[in-house]
Amino acid sequence: MARPWAVDIGLALLVQAAMTMPFVLPRDPRLPEATWAAYGLTTLTVLPLVWRRRAPLAVLAAILAASALYELALDGPGQPLPYTGLVIVYTIADLSPSRKRMGVLLLLPVVVAVSVWLNTRSAKELTFSLFVFGAAYAFGRLADTRRRANRVEAEQAAARERARIAREMHDILSHAVSLMIVQAEAGPVAVRTAPERAEAAFDAISGTGRDAMAQLRRMLGVLRETDDAPRAPQPDTAQLPGLLERVRSSGLDVAYEVTGTARPLPPDLAATVYRVAQEALTNTVKHAAARTATVRLAYGEDRLEMTVTDDGCGPTGGGGGHGLVGLRERAAAHGGSAVCGPGPGGRGFRVAVTLPLGAR
Repeated sequence: MARPWAVDIGLALLVQAAMTMPFVLPRDPRLPEATWAAYGLTTLTVLPLVWRRRAPLAVLAAILAASALYELALDGPGQPLPYTGLVIVYTIADLSPSRKRMGVLLLLPVVVAVSVWLNTRSAKELTFSLFVFGAAYAFGRLADTRRRANRVEAEQAAARERARIAREMHDILSHAVSLMIVQAEAGPVAVRTAPERAEAAFDAISGTGRDAMAQLRRMLGVLRETDDAPRAPQPDTAQLPGLLERVRSSGLDVAYEVTGTARPLPPDLAATVYRVAQEALTNTVKHAAARTATVRLAYGEDRLEMTVTDDGCGPTGGGGGHGLVGLRERAAAHGGSAVCGPGPGGRGFRVAVTLPLGAR
């Protein structure tokens, strides 16, 4: 993107080229002579545009002074349009605070009327001048409004992205740390009673930690936007068996059922299915004191229904914290819904997520 000062210099050169044309094009001998003095004074009305962003009101005053001097002291070629005045009025409408903008807007008709009186005293010129200056002011306000709208949209997009990253970080860390804690707590007991199980528990701890570190490195690499960042697709339904196997290593007996005609899902939807299962099972391991859990995927014609149930005591602390909120946000992002509450017959806990699918 070009730097502002380069844009302003380029704009000043463009305006200078436009204002040079009456001095170099063939002229009617009856018109005022195109002298170097007149051309130099014309250049002085253009030069302040280089500073139009930094001091727009001062630039406006300089342009008015140079233009008045040109009208009163020299009888040089006229211009088809007041280029410099239009540019600075646009700039003030776009960049200046409200009070300064309103002051210029109220002063503008007076300045235009005086300029027309000094030039042709024509009602036609007065009407045309008021129109073009009014249009320049309106375009400046439009540019400011559009820039503000883009800024708000960018801030909203950044907020959504922060929320998405927070959900991903929560799911990755919460799942991994919960399994590692469970395995670590079971390790000392297993060492005394079943050494072979202790070795498996430590293997599960290291495997879970390596998997979490790999996912975090990928996410941080994307945030840094470096070319050598490790790349990998988002998790999907094909990786659910591996997820369930890691959860089983914590001692929770997890069943996996699929009904209906399974079919490939869009990557973002498949990632949501994986993360929902991950978060629900993490809550079961952390809070439910459950022995068994079941993950069910039911494929319908136009929707996917996913349920995760356990036989534990359910989350404590008023609703499961940020994880269940994240589940609802993930489902809502796809136009779906998530319901969390007691399981069938009031036993255990149940997470039910409905996600719309495209027509088969």
